[in-house]
Amino acid sequence: MKTPPNDDDLDRAATILRGGGLVAFPTETVYGLGANALNRDAVLRVYAAKGRPSTSPLIVHVSSFAMLDAVVETWPAAAQQLVERFWPGPLTLVVKKHAGVPDEVTAGLNTIGVRMPAHPIAKELIRRASVPVAAPSANRFTQISPTTAEHVRTSLGDSVDMILDGGPTTVGIESTVLSLTGHVPVLLRPGMVSQAAIEAIIGPITTGVSAQAHHPHASPGLHAKHYAPQTPFYLLTPGERLPPGRGKLLPMPARPEAYAASLYAELHKADLEGWDWIAVEEPPRSPDWDAIWDRLKRAAAAHLD
Repeated sequence: MKTPPNDDDLDRAATILRGGGLVAFPTETVYGLGANALNRDAVLRVYAAKGRPSTSPLIVHVSSFAMLDAVVETWPAAAQQLVERFWPGPLTLVVKKHAGVPDEVTAGLNTIGVRMPAHPIAKELIRRASVPVAAPSANRFTQISPTTAEHVRTSLGDSVDMILDGGPTTVGIESTVLSLTGHVPVLLRPGMVSQAAIEAIIGPITTGVSAQAHHPHASPGLHAKHYAPQTPFYLLTPGERLPPGRGKLLPMPARPEAYAASLYAELHKADLEGWDWIAVEEPPRSPDWDAIWDRLKRAAAAHLD
């Protein structure tokens, strides 16, 4: 069994972050590629390592509410209500950004996505670094997000200064992203904190924001093609004929939480096995499956050209 990072590991990683380096670390959702969010050069290294377009903003991670002061200009009452219920955890809130945050973090927008991760390694790393950490998923852009340290090594190689291995992630897909910058809150990216759970706290919210290719996106995860294996990936209706060639139909769990936790790991594994195609059957169409549908449709879109 892998030994979790010790104090020396965490101190070294924190020093790297403060010095402008890149550290990959586990969160409860996926592994993040972290940089000091207040250091423009470090943030640019994140974009370069991932091959990420400058129109896609980064989520900033904090370890305490006091750390929000460095990145957030205003904190709406709805934000406080939500964090009292869901933080630390897989919910990102988009609010007005502090002027001290480099524009590169936010794709030039005056808004910023922030969250407090629940994973103990992530929280302790950020606490020791004493800086807010901008951290997208630690993989090449549009490819499968990493849920283990080995996924990070395979995808990013030596472009990362240090990888903290905390074992497999538990939630397995990226955080819910909710914008609180307008009159009505907008769900920008579905996640395992559901729309219904949010509405139970702050009332009705809306959905349906689109993203234009050459304009800044309101949130990460809005590209039509995303989360995709290199092997052609298909989303099949039950009983649909399988694609031609030698492929693999993935058997997936029946519950959404277990499905989300295993999805990317199964895709990573199948992607290395040399199949002509990979497929899953469509999961149920109900609100508790919305986040999984989002990831599956974007992964399948990568091979529909």
